[in-house]
Amino acid sequence: MLAYQIRIALKSLRRNPALSVLMVCAIGLGIAVSSAFITTYYLMAGDPIPDKSDQLFYVEIDTWDPESPFDDDYPERPPNQISYRDLRAIMESDIPTYQSGMFKSSLTIQPEGENESPYRASSRLCFAGFFPMFEVTFEFGGPWGASVDENLEPVVVINGETNRRLFGGEDSVGRELRINNRNFTVVGVIGDWRPDVKFYDLNNNPFGEPEEIFIPFNFLESMEIVSSGNDSNWKTYARDTYQDFLESESVWIQMWAQLDNRKQKQAYLAFLDAYALELKKLGRHGRPVNNVLLSVTEYMKTEEVVQDEAKMLLIISILFLIVCSVNLIGILLGKFLGRAPEIGVRRALGASRLSVFLQHIVECEVVGLLGGALGLVLSWVALQLINRLFDNLLAFHLDLTMVLAAVILSLFAGLIAGLYPAWRICRVAPATYLKLQ
Repeated sequence: MLAYQIRIALKSLRRNPALSVLMVCAIGLGIAVSSAFITTYYLMAGDPIPDKSDQLFYVEIDTWDPESPFDDDYPERPPNQISYRDLRAIMESDIPTYQSGMFKSSLTIQPEGENESPYRASSRLCFAGFFPMFEVTFEFGGPWGASVDENLEPVVVINGETNRRLFGGEDSVGRELRINNRNFTVVGVIGDWRPDVKFYDLNNNPFGEPEEIFIPFNFLESMEIVSSGNDSNWKTYARDTYQDFLESESVWIQMWAQLDNRKQKQAYLAFLDAYALELKKLGRHGRPVNNVLLSVTEYMKTEEVVQDEAKMLLIISILFLIVCSVNLIGILLGKFLGRAPEIGVRRALGASRLSVFLQHIVECEVVGLLGGALGLVLSWVALQLINRLFDNLLAFHLDLTMVLAAVILSLFAGLIAGLYPAWRICRVAPATYLKLQ
């Protein structure tokens, strides 16, 4: 029965192609706008690592100025990064399954070829725990082990683009890469790992690409590597040497820990509290103990990854789709009532009001689905333009979930547009039009 009604609906649309195209375009425009903004909101607010987001915790400890809060708007919050001194103490814990302090930098890669010029590459210094924590996938090789962090072995993990640029896309594991006048051995090439949100570091462009190279964190001292990300400090210090910076109260390092269960989380939080109390005894800071473990989604919410403007645009886009659907009511009403004599004959021959109603609802839903197909194409184009506008630093795309959402919105729009016209035409009195035949 449904197939028959769809066939009748398509025949009806072919009777007046211009009007049908107008209706499809109206729905398509509404779907395009709403799908584009829903997709951006979905990718911003979605859980970037759902299978373990409740096991990964961002570490914040409050060693800030006792006279003023880190954030005047949210005085209860500790600093959103930690100092090098605190990192060294925290990394001594053996409670987490994995843990890693990290920071973003910019290092110089010196290619082997004589015609190749050195260039700056986005870099991340981290510990071995970074890769299993964030489920980094590899095309060749793999991450370095914990022993590398301890023994300070010169190894590097590179992304696929760097591998193609320097090694022609071949398996480069074991090859040498010169970074800041020092040779490193490639141990792994990252595959297609590209989180929608760079949730492991929301301080530095949360929608940007992951870094090009990753090297062991402990090389920062011997190579005197500085952060290219955000840093904050409340206490003046001598700036004569690099060691002065490391020993300062400047906060510039992100700290993550994987805690697989509640007991492990409680034990780790107790460890952090004990550390904070020890600092208070030593007179290093005078703030109340305020250590926080934020899950991935809590961290994203705290750092306001989804801005209020994005939420407002989402609401406006849905309202725009509703307006597009409501504007079609008059067109559909005129079209359906124009077929009133035909419907009157059908009713006189025994067709029920329900069958007439359903036939016209199906026609409206066909219009909605055709508009949805057009809207998906336009939405894809819009997302590509948004990505290019930001030099591909964003990676907004339509996935299966968003396609299904667009289909549901299309059916919803068709229902809104057709409900009243279909109800009106099924209420037509057959006798009125039989007299005219």
